Amino acid sequence: MVTFRHEPFDLLRIMNAHFSSPHENTLQLGLHEGMKVGDFGAGSGHYARAAAAIVGHSGRVYAIDVQEDILKHLKLNTHEKHRGTINTIWGDIEKLGGTHLREASLDAVILANTLFQIQHRDGLLGEMKRVLKSGGKLMVIDWAGSYGGMGPTPEKVVSEHEVEAFFINGGFHKVKSLRAGPHHYGIIFTAP
Repeated sequence: MVTFRHEPFDLLRIMNAHFSSPHENTLQLGLHEGMKVGDFGAGSGHYARAAAAIVGHSGRVYAIDVQEDILKHLKLNTHEKHRGTINTIWGDIEKLGGTHLREASLDAVILANTLFQIQHRDGLLGEMKRVLKSGGKLMVIDWAGSYGGMGPTPEKVVSEHEVEAFFINGGFHKVKSLRAGPHHYGIIFTAP
């Protein structure tokens, strides 16, 4: 068994120096107290927790993933101060209605390190448009390349240009690009 001599927050800080920082990236989205945010493909919940810290107790973060086991782990490992803010949803982000959220109910959606795994992009696009309020924000963070076993395999990498074209063709408006870490890119859009 491997043990670490670092406290969890120190380990996270070390990892963020080499990967992407959910907290810093989420700040770029312009969230504020009381907003409702969807973390599509939430995985371990790093972005859900970062968003919860910003939207506070009057806001909500819906951490949605197709893997129920991951959501159970996320729920168990969510700090007490965020438990009332983060709601986990076992759902399919690639299917219209698959998130189980109401139409036009979200101020923002985060899609981090997930797009390269999506098989039905049109379904994902439709579900995002369905749940986002008009003018709502979308932040896409993904791997800029394949890095010798880290991130997607080379053939699965979705380029920044491809992401930009896909969402613009889907009716979203690009707000800005951001450097989301040494191995990641980020793009923020607004919904139609």
